[in-house]
Amino acid sequence: MKIEILEKIFATAQRRRFSTPRKPPMQKQIHGTTILTVRHNGRVAIGGDGQVTLGNSIVKGDAVKIRKLLDGSVISGFAGGSADAFALLERFESKLKDFPGNVPRAATELAKDWRTDRALRRLEAMLVVVSAAHTLLVTGIGDVIQPTDGILGVGSGGDYAAAAARALVAHSQLAAPEIVKHSLEIASTIDIYTNGSIVVEELESTA
Repeated sequence: MKIEILEKIFATAQRRRFSTPRKPPMQKQIHGTTILTVRHNGRVAIGGDGQVTLGNSIVKGDAVKIRKLLDGSVISGFAGGSADAFALLERFESKLKDFPGNVPRAATELAKDWRTDRALRRLEAMLVVVSAAHTLLVTGIGDVIQPTDGILGVGSGGDYAAAAARALVAHSQLAAPEIVKHSLEIASTIDIYTNGSIVVEELESTA
């Protein structure tokens, strides 16, 4: 009797083992890392490092994460999933064309779509957008944030870069592009996902 019970238990376990669908292997996502923007003394600069990681491996060291939009009047940078960020940049550029000259409205409309659209909700990235008058962070949960002091860092090394930028703004005579470059270099010595291949763009600031 005990043998029959054990045989039934074994047979049931075997059926469950072979009938349960296996989960697909987790796909590693390609990530870009650190973006910093500084608005200081009549200029606004935004920069990013060049490192791209796939899981725990570096796959590219000279990626350009800074893009000029709307004939160079708006500059954006991204941190997070690279493919996701490019999809969002295309959507944001479309919003800029819908609302020319109104960067906050374009960012708000993108955030609204990002929060409510089922496909966009899966995108994992953050966008930093600067124009002559505005510095904005757009996130996937529908936030559009404007920093009080004009300094904003995102990505894995963003906090380090922003802290360094605030110190340089307060205690140096450097211009905004130099502050961005040096701050990102400092972040690259601390954060393993940030490197020293840095691209910086700038605009005249009216804010």
